[in-house]
This record gives sequence, C-alpha cells and structure tokens, in this order.
Amino acid sequence: KDKVDLTVVMGVNDNQLTADHKCISNASCTTNCLAPMAKVLQEQFGIVSGLMTTIHAYTNDQRVSDQYHSDPYRARAAALNIIPTSTGAAKAVGLVLPELNGKLTGISLRVPVPSGSVTDLVAVLGKDVTAEEINSAMKAAAEGPLKGILAYNTDPIVSSDIIGNTHSSIFDSCWTSVINGNMVKVLSWYDNEYGYSCRTADLISKIAKL
Repeated sequence: KDKVDLTVVMGVNDNQLTADHKCISNASCTTNCLAPMAKVLQEQFGIVSGLMTTIHAYTNDQRVSDQYHSDPYRARAAALNIIPTSTGAAKAVGLVLPELNGKLTGISLRVPVPSGSVTDLVAVLGKDVTAEEINSAMKAAAEGPLKGILAYNTDPIVSSDIIGNTHSSIFDSCWTSVINGNMVKVLSWYDNEYGYSCRTADLISKIAKL
C-alpha cells in the first residue's frame, strides 16, 4: 500500500511502463478483474459512477476459527461464514484509468470457497444502452484489444468452472442487465489465485524486456 511509481493492470495500462519505473504494482486480483470491464464501459459508453461488490474466495489474511484480528469481520471463521469486509480494488481502478478516479467504490464479501471469485459492478453510464449493446462491446474487446485478458462467456457457469482459467476477467454475458436506460449490472469471474499469477508472470516478462 506504499507509494509506487506505477500501478499496472495488464491489457489496460501496461503500455505506460518504462525503464524509469522502479517500484511497480501489479494491482490486486480484483482490480485486474474489474479494470478491463470498466475500460470497455468507459470507452464505449462513459461511466458516471459505480458500485462494485466482489464475492471473493477466502484468503490467508482471514482466521480459520473465531479469534482476534484487527478487522472484526476477518476475525470470524473463514470457511463457515459469508464475511463482509473492505477492499480498495474499485478505487484502485482510478490509478490505472485516471478518468475513473473517484467514480468507483465497493466492498468485498468473502465466501467459503478456496478459489474462484466474481465481481459484480453496478454502474450509471453516460448514455442509455441495452444489455445486448454491452455484451457486444465486451465480446468485441475480448476478441480484439483485450484478448487473453478478458474472456467472454455464454455458458451457465459457477465458480469452480473458472479455476485454472488464465484470464484476468471472465465476463458472464448471461447476467448483464439494464434498468432505467443507463443503470447497468455486469458480472465477471476470475481465478483470484492462478489468473492473477499469470498476470504477475506477464508483468515480470514485460519488465525484463524494457
């Protein structure tokens, strides 16, 4: 959480990397999932504001039985509860997409699965859209500039289905919805362990070539 020279999300702002950057952050697994979705929505429709919830596999910062933790939520048994807690993932998107700085915030719900998470983003857009238009934009990005980073899914999947998936963000087109024209809900899955590790390896490889 200390100051770094550049926070990077591969596929979103890694083109800004230079040899002058010495202390580089790969952001978080959740930011790596959220940022590609946010990039597409911002570029195609404009984001006015947004609220994110990540339904996240439990991690080793939590307790396996009820005992002391500086966060009273994370003090509760990780494998037995749905645990609300804080996350800086949504705000961190503003570090990689400055035009979204201050426009996104969110929370995390830690759930009793060892891996496999999903990001739920509700956003107010700058124009009226349809679910079909959003899905079309995500599909085009997944097959084009964000290929290998953003995947486009049309199957009825659950969290265990995406374990081992190398993408940062697996957009679930089945759940895209729109209300009042410009308020949208989108879902994207991610393997918070393996998918994120793949991006770390990609970042290291890119740094080595600078």
